[in-house]
Amino acid sequence: MDQAHESAPVVHDPRALRFRIELPQGTAELAYVPVTDNVLDFYSTWVPPGERGRRVGARLVAAALTHVRERGMRVVPSCWYVRRWIDAHPEHADLLA
Repeated sequence: MDQAHESAPVVHDPRALRFRIELPQGTAELAYVPVTDNVLDFYSTWVPPGERGRRVGARLVAAALTHVRERGMRVVPSCWYVRRWIDAHPEHADLLA
């Protein structure tokens, strides 16, 4: 991963229900919708094609799950990428709704 990718922050935009990373080739996003006051459905992760393979999606998921954990919430991983990421990182399985 180059320095631009490492230093680009993950930003939570609660009005748009998104976590975002602004990158040279576009904006990467993890979109969610509240299911209940305590559960978020992570339904879509998108990374610009030229930015794929650089762990951008992983950074989005990790930041979003940190957000959930810090607030005592749970997640429904409707997005296939989020589901696979959690499966590969079982230390986050306790966040599943």
